[in-house]
Amino acid sequence: MSEVSTEPLPPQVPKASRRRELITFFILAFGIWPIVAVGVVGGYGFLVWMFQIIYGPPGPPAH
Repeated sequence: MSEVSTEPLPPQVPKASRRRELITFFILAFGIWPIVAVGVVGGYGFLVWMFQIIYGPPGPPAH
């Protein structure tokens, strides 16, 4: 035999909350994360550039 749960169903998400969640998603997906991605790639490029200024470009040593 299977038992029937007597717990109430979870409340439905209000439309205002869902709209706010969608707006937050779009701001993150198309605003903040692209800026973070460009910053990370740019920062890595800057670190490589500074490393090469100090230690020289990669490759065998010049004769």
